[in-house]
Amino acid sequence: MISKPKLKTANRHWSQKETMRIVLLGLACFLGTSVAAENNKQLSQEYLTCLEKANGVTFAMIDCIVAETSRQDTKLNENYESLTSKISPKRKQSLLHAQRAWITFRDANCKFYGDPEGGTSARLSANECVLNATADRAEELKLLIPE
Repeated sequence: MISKPKLKTANRHWSQKETMRIVLLGLACFLGTSVAAENNKQLSQEYLTCLEKANGVTFAMIDCIVAETSRQDTKLNENYESLTSKISPKRKQSLLHAQRAWITFRDANCKFYGDPEGGTSARLSANECVLNATADRAEELKLLIPE
């Protein structure tokens, strides 16, 4: 009988310096993708200015993200109302179901980003997830509005 090779697994313990390096690298990548994502969305100048003034301070950045999420939510609701005013009642019902499903998905998905063991960067990620999803959905609804 041929035995399967045993895989050796090492318990790797990261030093505080290694952990910090990994966290900073991850945050840099995260912020880099955030800036790239901003170019594709219609995020406000107030948000960009706020992030600049936050100077990398996590809680200040979260305040900026929450404020921009509110602005994007307003856009989303305006686009939703505009779209529903131009489609048939049957399509309105379909849109309502889709919107409720989208909200459920967004909230569950972004909650996952907020890993309780992830510290402040996880809170930042979770809040930015909600912002990006809301901005994307606002834009999506805008594109669906018939001319």
